[in-house]
Amino acid sequence: MSNESALREQICLLAKSLFDRGLTHGSTGNISARTSDGGLLVSPTGTSFGRLDPGRLSRFDTAGHHIDGDAPTKEMPLHTAFYDTRRTAGAVVHLHSCHSVALSILPGADANNFLPPLTPYGIMKLGKVTLLPFFLPGDPAMGAAVRGLAGKRSAVMLANHGPVVAGRDVEAACNAIEELEDTARLALMTRGMSPRGLDEAQVAALVKTFDVEWDG
Repeated sequence: MSNESALREQICLLAKSLFDRGLTHGSTGNISARTSDGGLLVSPTGTSFGRLDPGRLSRFDTAGHHIDGDAPTKEMPLHTAFYDTRRTAGAVVHLHSCHSVALSILPGADANNFLPPLTPYGIMKLGKVTLLPFFLPGDPAMGAAVRGLAGKRSAVMLANHGPVVAGRDVEAACNAIEELEDTARLALMTRGMSPRGLDEAQVAALVKTFDVEWDG
């Protein structure tokens, strides 16, 4: 199996795992990954994460031209914004995961640091998560908002919509977005109960020890 064939299979396998566990539903969500030649493989528009076909993924060349496969997701501006501003990005995942969306529509969220510091892995895998305002699905302004972060964030939360996470490869991106959803679920489970989160010194130690992006 070629490297690209293996990547196609991995994208579909991980997407199905996310779908089967209810982390996105219906035909929501999209996923992309860098190919070894610098192009992209992207989930097609209107497809379900539970039934992606490796042979029908949208294929882009290094110049950003769609050269093969079905028409890509309408959220391409989100994906390209991460790839263009973060050199380390090897994959991007966007979900409509329930708990993170629920947390995004409640009052009191810190737009610069959306997730409360509840667990070490929430910080280690995501750094700070920026809460972006609501945009119409497919609006290129979403990509412009990500570009406005100048590559300083690996994850954003689209208010009333869903999280978007970039990782070094497709497995890392999927693991990180699962951490985002689980942290949001913990925040909702403990909301109003005065949970004992990590203090500033503990957060600082995690940032230093694990070289977490945390400035700004």
